[in-house]
Parts: sequence; structure tokens; C-alpha cells
Amino acid sequence: MYKDISFEEYSKEFVSQLAKGAFLNVKGKDSINTMTIGWGNIGVIWGKPILMVMVRYSRHTYNLMEEANEFTVSIPLNGQLKKELGFCGTKSGRDFDKFKECNLTAIAGKVIDTPIIDECDLHYECKVVYKQAMEPGLLDENINKNYYSNHDYHVIYYGEIVASYIKQS
Repeated sequence: MYKDISFEEYSKEFVSQLAKGAFLNVKGKDSINTMTIGWGNIGVIWGKPILMVMVRYSRHTYNLMEEANEFTVSIPLNGQLKKELGFCGTKSGRDFDKFKECNLTAIAGKVIDTPIIDECDLHYECKVVYKQAMEPGLLDENINKNYYSNHDYHVIYYGEIVASYIKQS
């Protein structure tokens, strides 16, 4: 059972858990995938609640995001799923069905077609309203050196939060 919440109600918990990992879920034409994210942001842009996520061009998820134009983020808030976050952050959906390998349950979102992960506590459903390729020449030199030495940059997806909810115990 899930309870609808305002997007900012658990934003502190979201940001705190993000550093430890959360699941970015996407549904392409023929498949679903999840990947671990550790970077993102939540707030208000253009008068809308927005969740920003970053996906590298090299990731399988990037191709699915380009097909779908929507995504969900599922957050484990109680210290669970550490092993699954590790697997989904190091293995590609090109090679593995991560839901099957990690015994994760994909269930339908409330508003969009992309599923959420039932084993998680907090969920955001988002429709992409803007995407932005990183401009390497505008990036801080130290960040570029430390995170992009291989030139595998991110696309930043701005998702309007169309639903947010938490699992009730």
C-alpha cells in the first residue's frame, strides 16, 4: 500500500540516501531497466517540481531514456538493498536482466508507464521536460579531471514529478 505525498515531504531523506544509491528505472519500447544513481537533485524549476538525474552516453539506460522520455526513481530508505544497488551500479542492462538477477519486483507506476521497484520505500514518477548534454568546456577543471578523464559525459534529464508516494507499513 502506498500513500501519496508532496514531492518535497521526503526530499531530505531522498538527498541523504542518494549518496548511498537509488534506483533509476526506465521502460523502453521492448524492455525495462534499472541502474543505480548517486547524483541528482530535487527542487522547483519553471514552477514545477523537478527531479534531475544524470545518465552517461555509454550506459544502456541512456538509449532507453531517449526512447521513453519518462522515468521513475525508487529509493530504499531503511538500509535495505545494498547488494542490489551494488549490482545495478556495476552491471549493464545490455548483459543482465537486473530485475531477475536481483529478485526485484517491478510494479506499475501510478501515472506513467515506467515501473517502480516494490522493495523500495519512496518513489517518484517523472516526465522528461528538458534534457541537456553537458558542455565539457564549461565544466570546472577539477570536476572534469576527476570524473570525466575518459570523456564519458552525462546527459542531464529534468523530470517533472507527476507522482510521489511512500510505502506504508
